[in-house]
Amino acid sequence: MFEFLNRTASDQPVAEVKASATGRVMAMSGAGRVAWSPRDVVSLTRTGFANNPIGFRAVKMIAEAAAAVPVVLQDAERRYDTHPVLALLNRPNAGQGRAELLEALFGQLLLTGNGYLEAVGDDGLPLEMHVLRSDRMSVVPGADGWPMAYEYSVNGRKHRFAVSDGQGPICHIKSFHPQDDHYGLSALQAAANAVDVHNAASRWSKALLDNAARPSGAIVYRGADGQASLSADQYDRLLSEMETQHQGARNAGRPMLLEGGLDWKPMGFSPSDMEFQKTKEAAAREIAIAFGVPPMLLGIPGDATYANYQEANRAFYRLTVLPLVTRVTSTIADWLSDFTGERIELRPDLDQIPALSAERDAQWRRVGEAAFLTDPEKRALLGLPAVEVGDAR
Repeated sequence: MFEFLNRTASDQPVAEVKASATGRVMAMSGAGRVAWSPRDVVSLTRTGFANNPIGFRAVKMIAEAAAAVPVVLQDAERRYDTHPVLALLNRPNAGQGRAELLEALFGQLLLTGNGYLEAVGDDGLPLEMHVLRSDRMSVVPGADGWPMAYEYSVNGRKHRFAVSDGQGPICHIKSFHPQDDHYGLSALQAAANAVDVHNAASRWSKALLDNAARPSGAIVYRGADGQASLSADQYDRLLSEMETQHQGARNAGRPMLLEGGLDWKPMGFSPSDMEFQKTKEAAAREIAIAFGVPPMLLGIPGDATYANYQEANRAFYRLTVLPLVTRVTSTIADWLSDFTGERIELRPDLDQIPALSAERDAQWRRVGEAAFLTDPEKRALLGLPAVEVGDAR
């Protein structure tokens, strides 16, 4: 107590600084140096998206569905039909519209776990927004563990975006990663093993087609003169004729002429050899599950999780599309609020999603019949602001 009374002005506590207590620990590995992504995003995208039909379709389905979801802009009091932020979102730059920009952003987030938006403009609300490729962007952590800059590299040239306390030129949206402080974990990384299995099974199927869609047999040599094996020239000639005359779809069914004691012994598949098709289907289901797409929507056989296509489509929107859209639009709204100086909210408009129309009608009926609720309470339950624009009440 006496120590408190005798405290001088120099002993007064300093102003509180809000910062994570673990920030400096995260940055001890070297502040100001680039934190590289732990996986080769380019190779993973090539094998899991460009060269895999299941991964390609899953990403396209989610990105296109999420980009097509209507969004509404509102604050604590009203919902806006026209607003500078809505105008910017509808026409983000001269080369892209709203759907194209959001599809690219969602695609980057699904494939790499990270999405980057660049703001173009000198002051106030950005004049344009651009999606930057995640594989070219690197986070530069500061002494406190938070990003102090972003580096964008193209063909050996780098551009650094500095991060200030207020408005930042880069909006970084990332998925949850339990072991990385600066980068997100993509669904494609989680499905990497299933992608390898599926691609290997596809190559196996292609090899079967190249060999007349059946396994190779055995050519048995029984020399009439007691010769136990073919000479080198005979072996090379036989191998060349097999490759040119009897392999591939073009030569399927062509009769084989054997001479000099050669005999053909066909070989069939055992039941275990045919398991690769089931393995391929299981790998396809794992890829779809990692992305959150019901296998039924991708035409993968053997899935009986949902009774019909409508239920699967509704689950797809509820469990995958809407959480993704909500998270991304919320982050963009917070980022743009730093430019406008007012707190705004971007959220998906659930009333305009056809897949959720049955749920919407049931919710409206249930809330409308609740006589013990006031109109403002009903509007709050439906996610509507207290007063609409132009409402005199």
